[in-house]
Amino acid sequence: MPTMNYKPTTPSRRNMTTPSFDEVTKSTPEKSLVVTKKKHAGRNSYGRITVRHQGGGNKIKYRIIDFKRQDEGAAKVIGVEYDPNRTAYIALLENENGKKSYVISPVGLTDGDVVYSGETADIKPGNTLPISAIPVGTVIYNIELYPGKGAQLVRSAGAAAQLMAKENGTAQVRLPSGEVRIVRLDCKATIGQVSNVEHDTIKIGKAGKKRHMGIRPTVRGSVMNPVDHPHGGGEGRAPIGHAGPLTPWGKPALGYKTRSKKARTNKFIVKRRGN
Repeated sequence: MPTMNYKPTTPSRRNMTTPSFDEVTKSTPEKSLVVTKKKHAGRNSYGRITVRHQGGGNKIKYRIIDFKRQDEGAAKVIGVEYDPNRTAYIALLENENGKKSYVISPVGLTDGDVVYSGETADIKPGNTLPISAIPVGTVIYNIELYPGKGAQLVRSAGAAAQLMAKENGTAQVRLPSGEVRIVRLDCKATIGQVSNVEHDTIKIGKAGKKRHMGIRPTVRGSVMNPVDHPHGGGEGRAPIGHAGPLTPWGKPALGYKTRSKKARTNKFIVKRRGN
């Protein structure tokens, strides 16, 4: 999917790129699969900010995605749509009973295609099968961690995992990060690679576009006062004054591992990312 470049009519336009939306074939969402989405601006039930840099932005509605794919059989693709809640595109399906649902669209899926869900489905993009029925070496996405819970892994734009091995009721899956993880064979996965592959090459271009996305400005700690941030204070541009960078609350940042060494799921990780 190519990106769109613009003539530098303004300084912000000079480096801005946007998706061409070549894969998108439908512009309006299915009303029955859309719900209102309330904004919280990063605040909890007490009104206190627990996630910084959130607020404002355009109004968006949430598209209900079928991550479980429990309705086995064939379903026809009515259209591929843009989803403001995620980086990937979504496909609107209609099964033989007339029931409609949204799924995350793979690369190459378009109007009129037929996708299947179930053990007997072919190894084609968009089809969902139990991992036990998928050949080793197949590229997959939308991977379940617990049977029947719905897909939790490999859902963002351009992501794809690979089925590496199967033995003793489990499979080894190499994730986009390079991590190799053990997944049960009765978990489901979808064949193919997630759509919108060139999402990571998009350049926002201007600050206003970030505000439209609901992201507020991020202020550097080094320009704050010592009372506000561990990096603050000093005369002029001073170094941070610590062995390494810290969060506003004094915890180590950038490279400091926060995962518990006693985490219950450590036994399912065969190889860490980056190793």
